[in-house]
Amino acid sequence: MTEQRDYRSTVFLPKTDFPMKAGLPQKEPGILSRWQAEDIYRKTRDARSDREKFILHDGPPYANGDMHIGHALNHILKDMVVRTQTLLGKDAPYVPGWDCHGLPIEWKVEEEYRKKKKNKDEVPAEEFRAECRAYAQNWVNVQREQLKRLGINGDWDNPYLTMDFQAEATIVGELLKFAENRMLYRGAKPVMWSPVEKTALAEAEVEYEDIVSTQIDVAFEIVESAVPELVGAYAVIWTTTPWTIPVNQALAYGPEVEYHHYRAHDGRRFIVAVPLLEAFFARTGLGPVAENVEGDADISEYALGTYKGSDLAGTVARHPMHALGGFFAEPRPFLSGDFVTTESGTGLVHMAPDHGEDDFDLCKANGLGPKFVVEADGKYREDWLWLAGQGSVINPKFNAPDGPVCTDLREAGGLLAASADYKHSYPHSWRSKAKVIYRCTPQWFVPMDKAMTHISPKSAGENCWEAEGGAVNPAEEGEFDAPTLRAAALKAIAETRFVPEKGRNRIGAMVEGRPDWVLSRQRAWGVPITLFVDRKTGEYLVDEAVNARIVNAVLAKGVDAWSDETAQDLLGPDYDAEDYERVADILDVWFDSGSTHAFVLESGRWPDLLRPEGYVGPKADLYLEGSDQHRGWFQSSLLESCATRGHAPYKTVLTHGFTMDAKGFKMSKSLGNTISPLKVMETNGADIIRLWALSVDFTEDHRIGDEILKGVADQYRKLRNTLRYLLGALDGFDEAERLPVAEMPELERYVLALLGNLDTTLRGAVDAFDFNTYVRSLLDFCNEDLSAFFFDIRKDCLYCDAPADPKRRAYRTVLDTLFHALIRYAAPVIVFTAEETWQSRYPGESVHLLEWPEVPAAEADLLKWQALRALRAAVTEAIEPLRREKIIGSSLAAEVTVPASAPDADLAELFITGTVTRGQAEGVSVTPSHDHKCGRCWRHLPEVTEDGDLCARCDDVVGAVEVQA
Repeated sequence: MTEQRDYRSTVFLPKTDFPMKAGLPQKEPGILSRWQAEDIYRKTRDARSDREKFILHDGPPYANGDMHIGHALNHILKDMVVRTQTLLGKDAPYVPGWDCHGLPIEWKVEEEYRKKKKNKDEVPAEEFRAECRAYAQNWVNVQREQLKRLGINGDWDNPYLTMDFQAEATIVGELLKFAENRMLYRGAKPVMWSPVEKTALAEAEVEYEDIVSTQIDVAFEIVESAVPELVGAYAVIWTTTPWTIPVNQALAYGPEVEYHHYRAHDGRRFIVAVPLLEAFFARTGLGPVAENVEGDADISEYALGTYKGSDLAGTVARHPMHALGGFFAEPRPFLSGDFVTTESGTGLVHMAPDHGEDDFDLCKANGLGPKFVVEADGKYREDWLWLAGQGSVINPKFNAPDGPVCTDLREAGGLLAASADYKHSYPHSWRSKAKVIYRCTPQWFVPMDKAMTHISPKSAGENCWEAEGGAVNPAEEGEFDAPTLRAAALKAIAETRFVPEKGRNRIGAMVEGRPDWVLSRQRAWGVPITLFVDRKTGEYLVDEAVNARIVNAVLAKGVDAWSDETAQDLLGPDYDAEDYERVADILDVWFDSGSTHAFVLESGRWPDLLRPEGYVGPKADLYLEGSDQHRGWFQSSLLESCATRGHAPYKTVLTHGFTMDAKGFKMSKSLGNTISPLKVMETNGADIIRLWALSVDFTEDHRIGDEILKGVADQYRKLRNTLRYLLGALDGFDEAERLPVAEMPELERYVLALLGNLDTTLRGAVDAFDFNTYVRSLLDFCNEDLSAFFFDIRKDCLYCDAPADPKRRAYRTVLDTLFHALIRYAAPVIVFTAEETWQSRYPGESVHLLEWPEVPAAEADLLKWQALRALRAAVTEAIEPLRREKIIGSSLAAEVTVPASAPDADLAELFITGTVTRGQAEGVSVTPSHDHKCGRCWRHLPEVTEDGDLCARCDDVVGAVEVQA
């Protein structure tokens, strides 16, 4: 036997310097630095300057704290949108922004004051605001670098900030449009109030948590009634807010509720709704007189009287603390309330118009107004007859059974029961996490149901209301009828695309049922409500010249331009500052962010974002935020734009869910289950976070954890290896080697057809913003259609066929097509790796300047190939036991028999086996080959006479190689 020759030098193995090990944490910062040095963002803008616009308007994150995983997900999704639209050839700019005003920043600055034992109220307002501005700017700078590290491509050197003077002036200008349109009013009604933060809150600033409260039953003695026998009896109310009893002004009954009047065993008589009697007895122990009850007697047998709620009309009670005189000695009328139910309590509800919406409305309708008893910090006024200066009303100890409210009621004989055991959901400030209350204070509102009877050309801008018979041009009409803000917003919602579709119902229900928009906040760091109110009439001043001076002053000095010292200058010579109250409240920060479309998309400061001249309609193609923004930014932007422009500011709204931990629990520092994107980037790299964010179904709540990230890293490794294989297999490829599709083998044409299908799928996914499908389809194609199938089959051709062989040329031509397609498809997802891969083959211009690939058309019998792949899987399964038992070393040493009905193809090549024959049986059978093994390609073939000799193909190729050498 002759010594076997080593033919490795004659095999054409892939060759590349592209490393298998990614090393992303070390490599990505360098790539990022090069992008910044070469200003890839501006190059992209210049290359697309004359293309169709796609404008995503960035919802401003809050400038407070490090980037968390929600920030990362949100901005990766936005980046994916912008990059895919850019890839499609559109001009898709991205201007990032930050929300910089508001309570969280002010709260943090105050915390620093408290540490230094400084009093905020003793610091000049301008100095305090300057510290808030500096605090916000610091976090803008920090978050900007963190977001850039994620590979987000944007105009980072020129972001928008709501605290920029131009932004503040624009926000003021938008507010004054509301004023000009008489879409503002000041009213005293209960609003959500934070005693800790000392300001009104909007619904979007409130979250609900389960708490345990004190529940009490309180007796109000009836002193007058159209039903004489009720005089001297006690009407019983039940509440979980004992602190509201000092502000009680009336009692409400349900007109259709059935009430019973009975005598308790202590001799007193009580009025309680029938369905709630047993629960009342259990809480208070005040059952009926024993002799009135025999066995299981019906309740009617011990009732002194049965009344319908409407029978109680005209009844009057007195407050348990009536002995204090003054307010507490005033009669407490019984009022009919449709909101009264028998779900809990006693069926009678105590009314405190200062502290409840139903209370306020019912009392107002009956001539009872609020008393403004509870101060901003939750304490009672110093001059109040009962509990003066005490509180805070949200303190559990203050409301406890042994607290001052219950103690005084007990001593007065009015407290029937008190227990600190009532579990229920209660509103809290999402910033301070402290409980909030309903508190009646004078606030500024935008009415939802007032007809917007006119919009001036100035406020309508280039847009107009859509009326029956066509659009109305405000520039021509001057004034025209328009719907209410609620109706306009609901119409705009119907015209907007929502992804997912369920977002339409969510925001629609919120707008349909929302109260008037509370605009005012009682804080310092924010855009002021720049109104002058006539001290005599109570009307706010509407004067275009004054408004222009206000806007110009804010443009020059920012929010500090609004002060008592500047009031006369702003009013000008036609008005005396002494005659006007300068409103000291600031705007709800949601109005700030709701106005960003005016500042960012219309001001011209970012020319890339401007629509063509004459464009009418929503300026943004897309708003993209978390689902909580249906009640936040999506809604405030909608209302602001509908009130001033007559339509939504966006064409499409895309929402994502929230990121949970690996077990599906909400992330919380206290639970220790948070995942920091900064730490993930330090360990795994930004491309891993990006691949995770774009792989999950982000439209629902989704999960992240160490094991999940390991799985993502494995998917990344497979994708990287696909790209690495392409680079190696294409070593030395040039245009002379390219082969036309028509001259390619059937397998190559089949793979090109699959690529065409993938291209269609990915285009559809981009249009649907379905990035889960986008990434999954891309990964599946690389793993299943390429690595496990096409590459596996054609490795013999690549390694062993002659370079000029048409089959090898066809394969390498398809690999080149795949490379150019896949690198583009992958570029929006794994931005750093795509750049590294592209530069490895084409040093110079960035991969992110490329456009969507042109995939050559190719026809293939997909059903035939589906059958062949199923047959290949069956053969692989049949070979595996022989390999496992070491009967054969590889599939090349197998002889396979398949059914005669198997489709026509080079089955041995397809199965990567020695030989394949067709038999009569329907199944697949495998036996070890008796043929010898080629010393170069390792196939077992009849033509090889001895192990180590060459097959005919290899003999020809080796001969040609040796001649060339």
